[in-house]
Amino acid sequence: MRWIITGAAGMLGTDLVRLLNERDDDVLALTRDAVDITDPASVDELADADVVVNCAAYTAVDAAEEDEASAFAVNAVGPQLLARKAREIGARFVHVSTDYVFAGDSESPYGEYGPLAPASAYGRTKAAGEWAVRAETDDYLIIRTAWLYGEHGSCFPKTMARLSDKHPELSVVTDEIGQPTWAKDLADLVIRLVDAAAPAGIYHGTSSGQTNWHGFTKEIMAAYGKDPAIVGETTAAAFNRPAPRPAYSVLGHDSLDAIGVAPIGDWKQRWQEAAPAVLSELG
Repeated sequence: MRWIITGAAGMLGTDLVRLLNERDDDVLALTRDAVDITDPASVDELADADVVVNCAAYTAVDAAEEDEASAFAVNAVGPQLLARKAREIGARFVHVSTDYVFAGDSESPYGEYGPLAPASAYGRTKAAGEWAVRAETDDYLIIRTAWLYGEHGSCFPKTMARLSDKHPELSVVTDEIGQPTWAKDLADLVIRLVDAAAPAGIYHGTSSGQTNWHGFTKEIMAAYGKDPAIVGETTAAAFNRPAPRPAYSVLGHDSLDAIGVAPIGDWKQRWQEAAPAVLSELG
């Protein structure tokens, strides 16, 4: 099977390429220097693939509030062009999306086909990307994730570990709830869905269970060899951020259950597995 991976140098793309290489699959790993997904001519050069996976995204949530056009180009136009090209070459298209497409005010896990109501520029552009993919090809897998962390690049656990080296106490919000998800687990899920010839549709690629940022940070401190008691409580209102964050980012896994593909395991157990690799550069 031949795979084309865009955004291959990012957190998720790096793990996906590595897992595929371990299987000896034929992988063309493309960085932003190799292909500009917002440029039709650049995308049109792609060919000969069974699967195209788009891991590229504009993820600067706050910056998107001031430059929504740039975010739209990467998060909506790019997926549209890639999905169209995948259809032309007869490839399955896999697109990674986000919990930010929802309002974030639910009290129960969001279903895969629940109404979209993004509250931020980033969320709007990602929702537009989902629409564009579904308009361009019938052979798609849209996989939404949330609270992603990983070994490669910056992420919440690394940030909090570094802060703990500088500050004796940390204040972390308790009123934002989600599912910390290891990029390697998401990469594995992408492969499992493709291997299973999953029906076209929307799937949620998040860990099982739920916590808040405060609870996650306490587990990060424990893994980093610090006393979790240094983690104090605060609320989202204490931070003056340009883009609103979803208060509730828990995603349901009904689509996975329906086809017999196991969701990612419990967030705490997966963090304990991931922590040595994620925090290794900080030791």
